[in-house]
Amino acid sequence: MATRLVQINMKAHDDVKLGAFWAEALGWGVDHEEPGVTNLLPEGGYVYPDPVAVVVDLVVSAEPKTVKNRVHLDLASTSAEHQAETVARLTELGARPIDIGQGDVSWVVMADPEGNEFCVLDSLYAETGPIASVVVDCADPQAMARFWGAATDWPVHKVDDQSAVLRSSAGVGPYLQFLRTPDVKTVWNRVHLDVRPYPGDDPEAEADRLRNLGATEVDLGGAISWKVFTDPEGNEFCLLSPA
Repeated sequence: MATRLVQINMKAHDDVKLGAFWAEALGWGVDHEEPGVTNLLPEGGYVYPDPVAVVVDLVVSAEPKTVKNRVHLDLASTSAEHQAETVARLTELGARPIDIGQGDVSWVVMADPEGNEFCVLDSLYAETGPIASVVVDCADPQAMARFWGAATDWPVHKVDDQSAVLRSSAGVGPYLQFLRTPDVKTVWNRVHLDVRPYPGDDPEAEADRLRNLGATEVDLGGAISWKVFTDPEGNEFCLLSPA
């Protein structure tokens, strides 16, 4: 048994406008499954869920953004020239370069129109699609690699004291990186991971397995079709129904 990382959930004050920005940024299509929810996914024959891409759902929320997000996207580029072109294009779309204390690095840190941080890489990753990696700030990359490696079908590619890198067992799509940072989690994450069991798997049994691995279920009340958990460092994630 295992889950698959299938999508990124991003809270938005205006899901339609922010969705339009990210659709242009990624070169993806837009769908609206219901008011307040905007879905972004690759065009040209992509059938969800496929590990070649981790799709993005934007969900409307009135809660203000008050701290740096603990989960962000790294966007891919093929060269320094392509990186510069991408930064210029995203700036025209409404993003802006920001300084979060990154110093002299090869990537460019930006904020989307609602202030969500993301990075534009140079040629650090190849053949990932527009999202090179999904990055999660953490205190202990090794512990996070143990949990997420066991929770999903994403094996660990690299791990040390500063970072851990996972990728789908299919060897396609973006990477999942846990990066050691000194910041302490203080609020509900505005960006979080969504995972799904494989077709035919028992979602209740998968929920029990996640609990045994160290996840904690969060009771939000009300009737919802998914379960909300936190990982061992308190990062929220959702267990969706099999698909």
